[in-house]
Amino acid sequence: MNFIGQGNALIVELTAAMLAIEIVVEKNWSTLWLEKDSQPMVLAFKSISVVPWKVRNRWLNCLNACRSMNFTVTHIFREGNHYADRLASIGFNSHKFIWWNDVHSEIKEDFARNKLGLPNYRFC
Repeated sequence: MNFIGQGNALIVELTAAMLAIEIVVEKNWSTLWLEKDSQPMVLAFKSISVVPWKVRNRWLNCLNACRSMNFTVTHIFREGNHYADRLASIGFNSHKFIWWNDVHSEIKEDFARNKLGLPNYRFC
């Protein structure tokens, strides 16, 4: 897996989504729920015209893969997704692919806040 690199925000968002879809396919999982804070990215699942030509073929392959799984994509406002903000920050600063099988210790509190909806919940 490669560092996504720089690009416009939509291409970076699409690339991250495609990577997630490809991982789900590779691991032969049957369910994926993408929660994104980018309205244009969510719209890309409904209209191919939103997708830039340089990633369109890969995008179409991913859309096809989504048809064979229990797939959901939803929009969440950035302010409501502390967990994703922390993950994005870690990813931005790492410049390499990171995979955790469990919630990493650096983000447990943000994960608990999002999952449980408790603003001051402390995860131990």
